[in-house]
Amino acid sequence: MSQSDPTVVITGATSGIGLGLAESFLKEGYNVVGTGRSTGRLQAAAARLNAGERFLGVTGDVGKPESARAVFEQAIAKYGKVDVLVNNAGIFTAKPFTEFTPAEIEENISTNLKGVLYPSQEAARHMSARRSGRIINITASLGVLPHSGVPALLAVALKGGVNQATRALALELAPYGVTVNAVAPGVIDTPMHTAESHAALGSLHPLGRIGTIAEVADAVLYLARSAYVTGTVLPVDGGFSAGK
Repeated sequence: MSQSDPTVVITGATSGIGLGLAESFLKEGYNVVGTGRSTGRLQAAAARLNAGERFLGVTGDVGKPESARAVFEQAIAKYGKVDVLVNNAGIFTAKPFTEFTPAEIEENISTNLKGVLYPSQEAARHMSARRSGRIINITASLGVLPHSGVPALLAVALKGGVNQATRALALELAPYGVTVNAVAPGVIDTPMHTAESHAALGSLHPLGRIGTIAEVADAVLYLARSAYVTGTVLPVDGGFSAGK
């Protein structure tokens, strides 16, 4: 570990895409700060990553401003700076609109919207002062183009809103040398989906299959490296958002 090495903060890093991103960034020589709501799951992630001092797990709900602030304070205290923020933490609830409960609506807003806004505020302050940095939001292909076969209004509204916010924040932070982009995955092979569901879910995509975590990580790493791409929403969705 060296404070000269680049550092990434990844929210929701205990499983699925977030854990895969942590593995990919570690392979690229980054220090990784991963967040999660469960100390036990963060400890399990740290054991799997086996990165020693190059991984820091921070427990907390980044949908709360004090938790987002604590993540950056701990990251900077240990590694000196944050070069990349990946707003990955998210939940996905698919059901008819009229069946969403108030609790589900509030939970989705907290995780999928506030969980992007508060970490991004901390990143914007830190990176603007350094005049360098990358903010990358993991959104959803449904936020680019809704699908009649997938009733998920909360994902469409919130992830779609974050797609637009990505463009707005990119304009705001461009004078400071900070880029802001999003990756919008289609259905990805994570523990969220059973093996038996893969064929049906894959049929939603023109390429005829669901995506892999590695394919999402490739897109995120590209945006982390690029200094001249900002304000873009990059679909990684097998053609799902291209239309029918």
